[in-house]
Amino acid sequence: MTGHQLEPVAETGYDKFINIRRRLHQYPELSNEEFETTKSIRAWLEEAEIRILDYPLATGVVAEVGGRKPGPVIALRADIDALPVQEETGLPFASKIPGKMHACGHDFHTAALIGTAYALKEKENELEGTVRLIFQPAEEKAKGAKQVIDAGALEGVQAIFGMHNKPDLPVGTVGIKGGPLMAAADGFAVEIEGKGSHAAVPEAGLDPIVTAAHVITALQSVVSRNVSALQSAVISVTQLHSGASWNVIPDRAVLEGTIRTFDETVRERVLERFSQVVEGVTAALGASAGVRWIEGPPPVNNDEALAELGREAAAAAGLRAVVPAPSPAGEDFAVYQRKVPGLFVFMGTAGTQEWHHPAFTLDEAALPVSIRFFAELAERALAQLRAAGGERR
Repeated sequence: MTGHQLEPVAETGYDKFINIRRRLHQYPELSNEEFETTKSIRAWLEEAEIRILDYPLATGVVAEVGGRKPGPVIALRADIDALPVQEETGLPFASKIPGKMHACGHDFHTAALIGTAYALKEKENELEGTVRLIFQPAEEKAKGAKQVIDAGALEGVQAIFGMHNKPDLPVGTVGIKGGPLMAAADGFAVEIEGKGSHAAVPEAGLDPIVTAAHVITALQSVVSRNVSALQSAVISVTQLHSGASWNVIPDRAVLEGTIRTFDETVRERVLERFSQVVEGVTAALGASAGVRWIEGPPPVNNDEALAELGREAAAAAGLRAVVPAPSPAGEDFAVYQRKVPGLFVFMGTAGTQEWHHPAFTLDEAALPVSIRFFAELAERALAQLRAAGGERR
């Protein structure tokens, strides 16, 4: 950190939130199964007399701080679910649940938002509006943000903020970028129908495996010949399933994979050309095919004015703001950004492995950093929106 030193955690009271993070890490729950996590979050918030809001969510928590002065409503969001990964970190607080792990750091996000809630609660009488705290379920399934919105928890919110830990950034650094930051993450399943036969007489059938091979090859041209060199997209076929015997040509082949894009126009074009290539190649070879789309989140696209506000908050909190490289991973925070302006940042955590790895770890010194940043950001956002004429609900 330029010109600043991080406080030792044990001397600042942040050890409480580190303990919360470790407790969450030991007891991970998968998407839409976060029942005990929800109970724990509620208890920690109620301990600080932070008011819990009543929304029809099976898992997840929505709470609020502020509202004693008229002003706008902003939201801070953390995701709370874990992954079906067997932990291999060797940490003393490693997951106690076999086959489940906080391998993406959502335990860190949750603890940081609880800490931010506590920090804002101490200044509740001074807040120029209301801060809504969204502890969102099911981010890994890309369903949770929609569940929160459908429950009505985004109503009245004028801006929303969130983060993801970033292992390749040092502690004390926050990645802030206006515009595209993370990719739309769509999945696909292509089912090719041919005609089975004995492998010794392929002319008696219609080989779906050969057709699938041609489809896979042709799909490589979708990005290279339909997306500008100044933009980006990725098509990855990650599964091919067909057949059950070495001497039988099967009737059917199934391809599965993902498409990643950073721009909605590019996204629409790539999905359209993908379907056209599949239909055209299979028809040319005498087979037929159907495409089933697994719609993922749209691109995370940060509001430019909020990005500038984030840089100001980072400086005030003693952090170094950097412009991060966009990530091709998906994040359903983008669903909120279709409703209200939003800013999603990368918080440096100096990890040893990337997201979703069984040995994923992070430096807990980033926890007080995150709390300071989001408390500062929330106060500045409320003040700026109020000055611009933001209304209370």
